[in-house]
Amino acid sequence: MNADYINPFLVSTVNVFQQMLALELVREAPFIRKEFAPQYEVTGMIGLTGKTTGTVAVSLPCDMALAITEKLLGERPPEVNAQVVDAIGEMTNMIAGAAKAKLEHLQFNLGLPTVILGCSTRIAFPSRATPISIPFRSSLGPLIVEVGILA
Repeated sequence: MNADYINPFLVSTVNVFQQMLALELVREAPFIRKEFAPQYEVTGMIGLTGKTTGTVAVSLPCDMALAITEKLLGERPPEVNAQVVDAIGEMTNMIAGAAKAKLEHLQFNLGLPTVILGCSTRIAFPSRATPISIPFRSSLGPLIVEVGILA
């Protein structure tokens, strides 16, 4: 996959976390995973459709999802609930939306964000796309962004 397609998602992830949560993310070495189960328990996903197709997934541990929701709403939910799902869905939507603005030449549309819970599911990337996994770390915990685009 072309790095020019990945970099807008990386930059958008860092910017959204900085602007919305005042949280600094440190990028670690990207890699290709052969298994497409989510890395962590809470995963926000958005499909890309149009002339370009693909999937973007943002996966993070439950504790980090709770902390993000607390930062956004001012109160920590006692467990992963509808508020957490909405918060992670919205963060995923902001990341994908900001990246889309930098990738207008690919002419794709964003689907609605979906949030899956648990690690026993599979993330569906286009069959001919090779998803790239980009881990980040922060003071709230780790997260991973996975992008699989067929362009």
